[in-house]
Order: sequence, then structure tokens, then C-alpha cells
Amino acid sequence: MTLGLVLVIIILIGALLATLLLSGKGDEEYSKATKKNTTNLSLIYIVVILLSFIAVGVYIRWFV
Repeated sequence: MTLGLVLVIIILIGALLATLLLSGKGDEEYSKATKKNTTNLSLIYIVVILLSFIAVGVYIRWFV
């Protein structure tokens, strides 16, 4: 339990640092490609949500 908690905290800190480092880099053409970016992000969210539902269903079916 403690090892898992430590690993989660390390991953969270790493993700935070990576996000902060990448947030400083701007993309000048981002505003020009807003529609494409919005479509891509929407597709990513849809896929992740569907995979999450499937994972929860599998977990409930086999482990609960």
C-alpha cells in the first residue's frame, strides 16, 4: 500500500513538472488550427472515456 502511494505521488510530481515545462512553449499556429485541434481533442476524450467504461466494466465483472 505504501509503495503504491509513493509511486502515485512520484508520477503526479513528474506529470506536474512535465506540464509546467511544456506550458512555456507556445504554438503560433494554434489559433489558425482551432477546428482541427478541437476535433482531435474531442476524439481523444471520446476514446479515453469509452476505454475507461470498458475497464470499469471488466473490473466489476471479474474482480468484484
